[in-house]
Amino acid sequence: MPIALSSPEARSEVRRAVADLRHLLWFRAATLRRPRAVRVALAVLALVTVAAATLPARLIAPGELDRLLRPGLVAVVLVGVGGAIAGGGGRELLARDPVSVHPISPVTDHLGALVLAPLSAGWLIQTWGLLGLVSAVGGPGALPVGVAWVVAATTLAQAIGWTAEYLRRRRVLAWLALPLIGLGLAPVPPVLAAVEHGDAVRRALVAVLLVAAAALLVVVGAVVAVATARRMPRDEARRETSHHAVRPLPSSDLAMLRRIDRASVWRSVPLRRGTAFLALAPGGVALAGGLDWSMLALMPGLVASGCVLLFGVNLWCLDGRGLLWRETLPTRPRTVLLARAWVLVEVLVGGGLLTLALGAVRAGRPTVAEAAAVVLALVVVVAQALSAGLRWSAAHPHATELRSARATPAPPLPMVGYSIRLAVATTLTGLLFGGLGAAGRLDLMVPAAVVLATASAARVVRAGRRWSDPVRRAAVVAVVAG
Repeated sequence: MPIALSSPEARSEVRRAVADLRHLLWFRAATLRRPRAVRVALAVLALVTVAAATLPARLIAPGELDRLLRPGLVAVVLVGVGGAIAGGGGRELLARDPVSVHPISPVTDHLGALVLAPLSAGWLIQTWGLLGLVSAVGGPGALPVGVAWVVAATTLAQAIGWTAEYLRRRRVLAWLALPLIGLGLAPVPPVLAAVEHGDAVRRALVAVLLVAAAALLVVVGAVVAVATARRMPRDEARRETSHHAVRPLPSSDLAMLRRIDRASVWRSVPLRRGTAFLALAPGGVALAGGLDWSMLALMPGLVASGCVLLFGVNLWCLDGRGLLWRETLPTRPRTVLLARAWVLVEVLVGGGLLTLALGAVRAGRPTVAEAAAVVLALVVVVAQALSAGLRWSAAHPHATELRSARATPAPPLPMVGYSIRLAVATTLTGLLFGGLGAAGRLDLMVPAAVVLATASAARVVRAGRRWSDPVRRAAVVAVVAG
């Protein structure tokens, strides 16, 4: 039966959820493989956040970035809402199978998803960019408004993510309109005015109101999370119980393995949702913002670094316990690796091309150098993402199952490390080719692409040799199938 939010039962549930969250975070911290490296990474993230919030006010002249503030506020909301909807309510603090044998309440799950929200490359990059814009436009005094906006947008996205999952489980298609509803609920005009023209009192009032709205949204999200937990996840159940017609056998081992791996990706709920979101979200932002071709060169890197995080950083998690069966097949190890790499490249290239197609609608007619810059940037970042995924999958395997719509291929903190390293490499690559394309330097662009692609190809070849080593392969199989 429903319980009033102010009742003793509700207060007791909140206290228990907070205590459980504290224990789960302690458990996560106690099971880290390299705690010192994690502490260093968190310190670096904190320093980068402080730099992003303070340096633009000192380095950028007033008025240069005013036009980007409104798109920056909107992007934080749209990316947060889209990610929460695609993730079925946010990220998991504990995987679904362990949760089934522990008395962890939906409220604890909701609070854990909020705590894990910042451990995402998309969230971090959007937050850094917005704090930099707020600092450059309104000065350091406007930063509390920017921080409060990020907090409110995160809680709004979480509440809408749970609502979308609840409607999905009731087979109500209205969840498709939730991103627009979330954007309509975001008070962009008053926040924009407070940052650009507000005094200290007005900014403090806006920040307090945003924090109060965030607190209310945390409660709303908890209520919807409880309601969602009472219903069967229909998308996952439908995928796991569906029937597929038998098709003729392919002509080669590689073709057969490709078919199996391709089906593993597209029949997984989190991978299918995540790929669609990462292909459409950056393209939608580029289309709405009318980005030119030099800026479009950044888009393939964003898509590639996001798509490879769906499963590429732990490639063998697609098999799970089935990796033991895969190892008994009479095929060469390199054939297995080539099939998995082929499917990953399909996902990366497909997402990148869809994003570029959306962004090209309003970008105008490109010059030869600009078109070459975009194409070469796509090729190079796909090669970089593929080589990184193959290396990390062999060096740091994780046992996980991508059955739940909220599952990730690795624990939260390793995912942050993967996200930052990929984002830095692909963003620098996009900036390089975007700048060369804008300058018309085709003579420098092609050699740079050859050098970068060759370096990635060498890493891929090295990863193939390591996978052919039976001792290293057995170590990966033991972890993934454990």
